Amino acid sequence: MSAAPLLSVGWTDHVTGRRGHLVVDRLVRGVASGGLRMREGCTAEEVAGLARGMTMKEALHYDPNSRYVPLGGAKGGIDCDPRSPEAYGVLVRYLRAMRPYIERCWTMGEDLGLTQDLVDRAAAEAGLVSSVQAVYPLLEDEEEARRRLADAFAVEVDGIGLDELVGGCGVAESVLVALDRAGRLYAGTRVAVQGLGTMGGATARFLDRAGLTVVAVADVKGTIANPDGLDVEALLAARDGHGTVDRAALRPGDREEAGDAWLSADADVLVPAAVSYAIDAEVQARVRARWIVEAANMPVLPAAEELLAARGVVVLPDVVVNSGTNAWWWWTLFGDIGADAEEAFTHIRRAMRSLVGRMLDRAEAEGSSPRAAAHALAEERLPEIAERYGWY
Repeated sequence: MSAAPLLSVGWTDHVTGRRGHLVVDRLVRGVASGGLRMREGCTAEEVAGLARGMTMKEALHYDPNSRYVPLGGAKGGIDCDPRSPEAYGVLVRYLRAMRPYIERCWTMGEDLGLTQDLVDRAAAEAGLVSSVQAVYPLLEDEEEARRRLADAFAVEVDGIGLDELVGGCGVAESVLVALDRAGRLYAGTRVAVQGLGTMGGATARFLDRAGLTVVAVADVKGTIANPDGLDVEALLAARDGHGTVDRAALRPGDREEAGDAWLSADADVLVPAAVSYAIDAEVQARVRARWIVEAANMPVLPAAEELLAARGVVVLPDVVVNSGTNAWWWWTLFGDIGADAEEAFTHIRRAMRSLVGRMLDRAEAEGSSPRAAAHALAEERLPEIAERYGWY
């Protein structure tokens, strides 16, 4: 696969001077899939890496017997703090500028710093029919497919939207597969999570319910830790819209620590679920966990991953681990599953168990890293996708 993306677009907001980016890595049947993130410091290079990752995520979930046909990979990014008072206006103007791409070739949704509700509201204000309207011409029955997806987004599980849970279900299942293969019991396995937003919060919830002990979580205010285990449900209930926990909800045994204390938590599993580039070659030395499971996109830098591997720390890569959200969108829209929580969770768990298992089998057989194995699996599927559906 060529290193250069198919299309790169830069944008400058005429009101605030904020910068935005869109990178389309590849198109399949004329369409690419990938979310839009908003964070201070977001760069074109970051967005390009994320777009390439989306191409591989789509390929890894390719099943010629499914209704869901993989799309190409794309990603959008806005250099702005999502908590800023000017953020919503910037978002609307970005979407208005990118409208021709969203209408024709880029299907997008929430990513870091944004919620789907906010994206939908801003998209409507920008004059868009939907953030995924580019895929509509590929559907057999557009009306039925749109109704099915809308119904799925209306499903709640214990007060939390299904769309906010599916990604974390996939991350948690990836953790459980790794533990199963190592013969490790869930009870007594300790977990630290960076980020308690959509992905991190759902991951913590599923792991807690599977019997693991969440001993640390981090948000923008710092790390909350308890060696005896945190009350995950209470912390989730005390979050604001950006995943920040109201400290009034902490129990007497909970401790407030520095923002980066999650890195060195006494945990077996580390789940970076917030920003990219969180673990570099310097800070990796503080990691005590046996597994790092990338719920965020690109949280572990390559140099850090090499040093971690030398210490026996296994990194399960984002391209596999956090692919469940994207796949759920398309399984639902194309009709492989309905608007039902248990059906969605069952499908995600089955798909992730198969995918993570194949990745770890290949890594073991070839003596490679799980990331290298995942990339190899994706690369093997791309020629078939290109031949069957067109690729450029």
